[in-house]
Amino acid sequence: MTFRETEQIYTDSLRLIYDRREAASLAWLSISHVCKLERAEYLNLKDTEIPTDKFQSLLKILEELKTGKPLQYVIGETEFYGMTFKVNPSVLIPRPETEELVEWILSDIRKSKISIEGLKIIDIGTGSGCIPISLKKNLPEAQLFALDISPEALGVSKQNAALNTTRIQFIQDDIRNSVSRELIGEKFGIIVSNPPYVTEAEKQQMLPNVLEHEPHLALFVPNDDPLIFYRAIADFAIKHTDTNGSLYLEINENLGEETVQLLKQMGFKNIELRQDLSGKDRMISSQIH
Repeated sequence: MTFRETEQIYTDSLRLIYDRREAASLAWLSISHVCKLERAEYLNLKDTEIPTDKFQSLLKILEELKTGKPLQYVIGETEFYGMTFKVNPSVLIPRPETEELVEWILSDIRKSKISIEGLKIIDIGTGSGCIPISLKKNLPEAQLFALDISPEALGVSKQNAALNTTRIQFIQDDIRNSVSRELIGEKFGIIVSNPPYVTEAEKQQMLPNVLEHEPHLALFVPNDDPLIFYRAIADFAIKHTDTNGSLYLEINENLGEETVQLLKQMGFKNIELRQDLSGKDRMISSQIH
């Protein structure tokens, strides 16, 4: 079976779930993972026979993809900010807009006169650990902390810290009712979070492969209190932020102004609502002191 024929099998088999372009992309990503090929190599080898063992591996991946399971969970990893991260259904699959949030933080640090040495940064609701690990990789002299309520998620994030040779202090805690002794008296120069923000009412708009496979604990909030985590994070920031410390948040695109108003009411200043590359209200920065 050639690479071209395998791609055709993928597009035919997945046409009920994905359009042709997405199915072809999944075929390429699967082939890249199994056969360790670069894109240019793949394009030049499309009429080449695939080794039998590799072809069998590709068929196994295809069977799982046909259930709607995201490819990242099938192969157990994804790319984020130029690094490889392990993922499984206990953590969200990192999104491109979160890369934009990481880049915003790094850009602000580069433009400021803040000292990196000794700078303490905490990511609340860390999931796979993609945010603190990416920040630590680019700010090796900073101290990075990562908090999550889920022990399973922390297990994944610890694997990713080791995989990407970064030292992160991990904390299991519920930001809505923090009881961690490790946080008593701690002050952070930067607090960042991509917390749950999808309302129950928005479930019907979600793709089945997200709704059925990604962790609801990291996704959903009640319709009557969609900013529950932002309120808790802002309250934490008030108590645990250094002078001129900053808070960065990824947000629900439909609740940008509401989130801005919440921060204003809680005393934050220099609030900036920023759109992602798709033009959606997606992230906010602010300061408390």
